[in-house]
Amino acid sequence: MAILIDETTKVLVQGMSGRIGQFHAQEMIEAGTKVVAGVTPGKGGGTVLNRPLFDTVRQAVEATGAEASLIFVPPPFAADAMMEAADAGIRTAVCVTDGIPAQDMMRVKRFLRRYPRDRKMRLIGPNCAGVISPGKGFMGIMPPHIYMPGRVGIVGRSGTLGYEAASQMKALGIGVSTSVGIGGDPINGSSFRDILELFEADPGTDAVMMIGEIGGPQEAEAAAFVRDHMTKPVVAYVAGLSAPKGRKMGHAGAIISAFGESAQEKVELLSAAGITVAPNPSAMGATMAAVLGRKAAA
Repeated sequence: MAILIDETTKVLVQGMSGRIGQFHAQEMIEAGTKVVAGVTPGKGGGTVLNRPLFDTVRQAVEATGAEASLIFVPPPFAADAMMEAADAGIRTAVCVTDGIPAQDMMRVKRFLRRYPRDRKMRLIGPNCAGVISPGKGFMGIMPPHIYMPGRVGIVGRSGTLGYEAASQMKALGIGVSTSVGIGGDPINGSSFRDILELFEADPGTDAVMMIGEIGGPQEAEAAAFVRDHMTKPVVAYVAGLSAPKGRKMGHAGAIISAFGESAQEKVELLSAAGITVAPNPSAMGATMAAVLGRKAAA
């Protein structure tokens, strides 16, 4: 099993005719992802990578049955691209675009609220690495060769730390069911809690690696969800233990503004919820191995 994407998911790429979109679409196809179309306004009727191009997402959905979209659209136009995907009936969209204004994301979030739950598009990102189910398919910019198929879910705000966790676990013989990068922006489509809920319901996931960072309330909300609703073990790492208070750190969401938003406070909240916290980034894989060993022994 996997969450969000598997070998049957029909994927279109918004912005596939661009250099970056084409590069990553090629990698997705080579990894077995069912890429069925590209969307670039004004280039409909052409082809890229032997896939048809359409002017609009709706045209692509009607012609190919696409149900998921990967968005490589420049920041000024990315909000419109996300809303267009939702309006066309896309079920899951991944937006990797960085630098989208927070006000634009507020507009997207309001737009998505108009849909009933059974028709609402699930948005991953923006400013994220994407989603991968190793051996089945992926939508994003991660290097697929570092992911080994298995039964541990990964969810993180940092793409590169997600890669690192997958690489460490692979070296220890631990595979990944699905890895989800939710993005580092302060306003994003899906939260830790949203993805943890999917992993809890997934019979193919036995444990979850959660990678947080300073800034924002999402880790605290995730801790409460794990404490009250999750039966599967969760291992966490929080980046930014040495970050000074009040200073913006790389990701737009990584700025401490309230209690519970520093790395140390987040570690305490997660630990209190029964989550095992890795002491440093190089120990993520070993910490997961120890937790899985304890689970097996039990």
